[in-house]
Amino acid sequence: MKILVLSSYIGPRNTVRPEAELFIAISKLGHEVTIMTQAEASYAKTCEQAGIKIIDNYPSKKICLRTIKLVHNELISGDYDICYAFDSKTIPNAAFGSIGTRAKVVSYRGTTGGLYRHDPSAYLTHLHPKISAIVCNSNAVQEDVQRRVWSKDVRVERIYKGHKVEWYQTEAALRSEFNLKESDIVAICACNVRPSKGIDVLLKALNTIQNDNFHMLLVGNGYEVHKDEIESSPMRERIHLLGHRTDVPKLMKMADFQVQPSVSGEGLPRAVIEAMAGGTPSIVTTTGGGPELIKQDISGMIVEAGNVRELAKAIQSFIDNPDYLSTMGIESIQQINSKFNLDESVRQHIVLFNKLA
Repeated sequence: MKILVLSSYIGPRNTVRPEAELFIAISKLGHEVTIMTQAEASYAKTCEQAGIKIIDNYPSKKICLRTIKLVHNELISGDYDICYAFDSKTIPNAAFGSIGTRAKVVSYRGTTGGLYRHDPSAYLTHLHPKISAIVCNSNAVQEDVQRRVWSKDVRVERIYKGHKVEWYQTEAALRSEFNLKESDIVAICACNVRPSKGIDVLLKALNTIQNDNFHMLLVGNGYEVHKDEIESSPMRERIHLLGHRTDVPKLMKMADFQVQPSVSGEGLPRAVIEAMAGGTPSIVTTTGGGPELIKQDISGMIVEAGNVRELAKAIQSFIDNPDYLSTMGIESIQQINSKFNLDESVRQHIVLFNKLA
């Protein structure tokens, strides 16, 4: 089978790795994979070393005539079976570039919401008539997409991104960097702030927490909009704004647990996967695919999205039972190993490609 992939591999290595390793594994099974991406990207070079052909190109816009022509010519000359595109720029260019070829076009969808039949731009991406299948990264995303797709001939499949626990094994960051003691209970929330992330809900929940040894690390961009809430919090001396960091896995490893307070728009939260794979249990909300990652009260806790009281209760429960957290951490690793592993993702993709081809 011949597969042409369109994606961006510029970004943190852990972000790109599940996708890139998927195609390296597919290539090792004997399938011919070509990836159209930025050649200077670290993982592009890794893929090339694994024997995958790299075409140095990423579209400048959603309708990039240069990319459409390049895709079309590659699909024709290479006689590809599958053309797989991953984002809002590559999907329309792959769809238009595939016109007049025999390649089946597959798109990737990683978030709930934002896809509507009345939105003309949707017909450039997942609702484009050349799309034969949409791969969704969670059941929640699959259910959302199925409500939007017109044609019964379009396959809407849930395939989890595959991971290997060893990717996330790292030394923990030093608590001394943040003036934290080993006896402190430390939680972390890692995200780039927007309304859907529910940071206001988290800060309200923190106002009720009863423990002077509890600290909250807020990692990512955009927390400045919550400056007044943080400064007025009873916990203000123990809320640490860390900004953008390149060592999030090390911070996750250092923390006792992770909190994902999202209120909408989630697919399968990468931060939760990174935490769990490193043995750090999480509190997630009912929005999106978060609940699919967690076994309630075994590998973490699930609370109602937007419910301040439930979130505060879960945080307090984790603080009051620190020994329980280590057991949950072990279960978290086993959950990633068993349900979100790379081999299963590879198998499901091959099954889908064979059905299409």
